[in-house]
This record gives sequence, C-alpha cells and structure tokens, in this order.
Amino acid sequence: MLTFIGLGLHDERGITLRGLEIARASDFVFAEFYTSFMPGLSTNGLEKLVGKHVELLSRADIEEKAEERVLKLAEKSRVALLVPGDSMTATTHVDLRLRAAKKGIGTLVVYGVSVASAIASATGLQSYKFGKTVTVPMVESGKPSETPYDVIKENGERGLHTLVLLDFKADLGKYLLIKEALEQLLVVEGKRHERVVSADRLAVGLARVGSDDSRVKGGRVKDLIHHDFGGPPHSLVFPGRLHFMEAETLELLADTGKEILEVGR
Repeated sequence: MLTFIGLGLHDERGITLRGLEIARASDFVFAEFYTSFMPGLSTNGLEKLVGKHVELLSRADIEEKAEERVLKLAEKSRVALLVPGDSMTATTHVDLRLRAAKKGIGTLVVYGVSVASAIASATGLQSYKFGKTVTVPMVESGKPSETPYDVIKENGERGLHTLVLLDFKADLGKYLLIKEALEQLLVVEGKRHERVVSADRLAVGLARVGSDDSRVKGGRVKDLIHHDFGGPPHSLVFPGRLHFMEAETLELLADTGKEILEVGR
C-alpha cells in the first residue's frame, strides 16, 4: 500500500488527524518538499509528530528512481509519502500513483489544504468564480513569459478571477516575489498595451497563506509593487467581475481602498 498524505500549507501541524494516524501506522515514511514551499516546516518536528524517522526524497528519487526507492517497498509494506499542500495537486504525485497502480500496488489519498481553496478563503472571493490558474516563472535571462498575461486576459474576458502562483526553486533558495512577478507582467503590458495588467489594475497580493503571519493586501498594481509582503511564498489574484459581497470582503479583509473596488467591473 502506498498512501499519499497532504501536509497543508505552512508547517507540519497542517496534517490531518487521519493522515497522522496512517503515517504512524506505516512501515516506511517518506516526504518530499520540492513541489511546494512550506516556510514553517521542521523536519525534526515532523518526525516527533509522526513518531518515527521520515526519509526526505529529492525530485530524482520520485521522478526517476521511484521504483527502487518507494514502489519496491510498497509492494510488501505500508508506505506513506508526505507531501506539501493537497496530496494530488502536483502531477508528480499523480504520475507516481499511476505507476503504483500499474504494478498492482494499492494506493490511498489523504487530502490536505490546497493553496487553491485557501486563496479563495483568504481573499473572500468566491471559489467557483476562479478560472484557470497560472504560474509566473523565474526569468534568468531574456524576456518574461507572456502565458500568465494571456491567462489573466482570458479569465478576465469571462469575468473570472485568476490565481497566479509564483515560481520557486527551493533547492537553490530562490523564490519569486510579488514585486518581481508584477514587474514581469508590466513588461508584457508595455509590449502589448491591452490593459490586462496595467498600473491601475486591481490585484491582491498574498504571502505565507496558512501561517500566523500571513499577509493579504489588495490594491492597484502600481501600489502593490512597492508593498512589503515579507518572506515567501507569495501569490497573486487578479479579480474578475466582483459581487458586492466580494468587494466588501476585499475592502474589509484585504485592506483594499474602496475607491478602486468597482462592483461588476
């Protein structure tokens, strides 16, 4: 049996009671932290919580060596894989589950809090009004990707909100921040002039969602780009048409100026 257990967003305390129970009963416990960043997580704290050794896996261990590192054990033992967020959000985990199924290994999924649902909760924007999610990638050299701009445009044309995730490379200690992401989008705006991400566009910046020091701030792009959100992980939301209750929530809970909230925009 191979069980995928979601850890939630911030630290090891985000694991569900069911997930903790299964992890404690497993013969082998693995964890990976390359698919998402959990700023408050302590490996020692996780091991104390689970009550046994937790072996950390790299990207190569799961994507290239899973047969020998994980699946071989799962053929005859109870194996748990602890992952950030919700356990089936990353395609890496879906692929591993499929490989296990093809070998006749039973699988179980224990869900955790996903950033997608948490963002809706943190902003007060209605979850069913979100369109396609997109990631702003890091740009080492050359021009920014126009894909995030296109997704925000397509969602906006349908009146839908856009969740924009920001790229990171945890193994290198590199995390894209709201300021950098907005600068990329403004470069694309300067090229295309379609007023999709203009300086006056309403956006919401979020940092460390799920932690005690989370930050949610709405405002114009030109103001958010100078706002201090603190450490990562960061994300953005570009609202579509707002219901009056969504506008009120952004005003009261996301410190958004009332003058820039336009119901039905």
